[in-house]
Amino acid sequence: MPTAIQERPAVKTGRIPTVVRLLVLATFVVILNETILINAIPRLMDSLRITEQSAQWVSTAFMLTMAAVIPITGWFLQRVTTRQAYAIAMGVFLAGTALSAVAPSFEVLLLGRIVQAAGTAVMMPLLMTTLMIVVPEHDRGRVMGNVTLAISVAPALGPAVSGLILQVGSWRLLFVVVLPIAALVTVLGLRKVENISEPQVSSIDWLSVSVAALGFGGLVYGLSLLGETDGGIGLGIGIVVTGIAAIAVFVIRQLKLQRSGVPLMDLRTLGHRTFGLSLALISIGFLAMLGSMILLPLYLQNMRGLSPLETGLLVMPGGLAMGLLGPTVGKVFDRFGSRPLVLPGSIGMVLALGGFTQVSMTMPYWQVLGLHALLMVSLAATFTPVFTLGMGALPPHLYSHGSSMLGTLQQVAAAFGTALVVTVMTARTGHLVADGVAAVPAQLSGMKLAFGVAAALTLVTILVAARLPRRIAAADSQDDDRAADQPTEDLPRG
Repeated sequence: MPTAIQERPAVKTGRIPTVVRLLVLATFVVILNETILINAIPRLMDSLRITEQSAQWVSTAFMLTMAAVIPITGWFLQRVTTRQAYAIAMGVFLAGTALSAVAPSFEVLLLGRIVQAAGTAVMMPLLMTTLMIVVPEHDRGRVMGNVTLAISVAPALGPAVSGLILQVGSWRLLFVVVLPIAALVTVLGLRKVENISEPQVSSIDWLSVSVAALGFGGLVYGLSLLGETDGGIGLGIGIVVTGIAAIAVFVIRQLKLQRSGVPLMDLRTLGHRTFGLSLALISIGFLAMLGSMILLPLYLQNMRGLSPLETGLLVMPGGLAMGLLGPTVGKVFDRFGSRPLVLPGSIGMVLALGGFTQVSMTMPYWQVLGLHALLMVSLAATFTPVFTLGMGALPPHLYSHGSSMLGTLQQVAAAFGTALVVTVMTARTGHLVADGVAAVPAQLSGMKLAFGVAAALTLVTILVAARLPRRIAAADSQDDDRAADQPTEDLPRG
């Protein structure tokens, strides 16, 4: 992110700066598209004649593109002004949306989604870094609660919004509706967004960019192949191993650049214990959220026979609850710290996903609604404090790298979760069908196992949450060899 910041703009205590409000609105619109096609997967499978394994890539490709582009944004945002970054990001997003709306085939739709994601990837670091610059530290919890609306609630509301739209038209209408809204937000933003930094010439290590894309993309793509029943398992294992090797090369490259150059992603951020714990918890949380969100439409529509509208209405209360609780959670965090929020939230995630392992053809819909609402509320109680703790634990000169790392691993984890649950479900279903089990019971068993895997992974969040500090403590500074010269501060209690 920009390093040539002249001074922090004056902001009245208790007020959210206009630039942050506009960036939150724009980020909400673009991130909403991350999950807006999840509810349309059954429709896409029928319209484009593709399998579940292929259809999930309309979401997975979006996330992986963001994971590949976000690390580049630190370099990009140094070279342009805030207004220029906003205009380019929204312009690219609009181009991708238009291409998706008119896509004649699955391949073109996938390309449109990738272009959309490239624009979206710039908005998240731009928002996070701007917030850390212009918002006083004692107000960050409250403001971050509002930012949670864009970062976490938009993906949660995606299936609900798409369910309403799909009731009156085809999947193309999802993009047709978004296009004028995004255009209006773009015009409004260009009139109001102010520059908070000066452009600065900087360099980028393109080898790191290439290796990161190969590593993270290969890992998730290889995992998606493991569920194939037509000889894709061997290839999938090979690609997974290659992806892991590429990630190892990426890490080694960054460690070398930290000593002799400018790293694409400064791994010294992981030397701050609170940031590392926050990174782990956020990654697992997004893995669980996106994994469950892709399973529910398949269960409700393909197995229970609900329409996209009915599916959207069923998951809407959870998404709305998450959105409405965001600001309140931020205020509670500012006053009482993270403990009353994060630990109960982590336990709630495990309970909700554990409950979904009991799905059946007769499970009452009110139970589905309740479990989904519990999951969304638990995520709301977790994300705002953890985002604030993680970024607040870093010294200002590492904000850009911390934001990039959070955004990148968040998207990789979400893509990993999507591929993982679909792979587990597909593999289990295929195995049972081969043994003579009927298609519906086989798929139901595969779905239960997929939810079980997600629940098992979220158990780790309870352990991580128990180790998080209530507030940013001065002791956190000992985790970095230079921290003695970089003061950290406790967040005020209110």
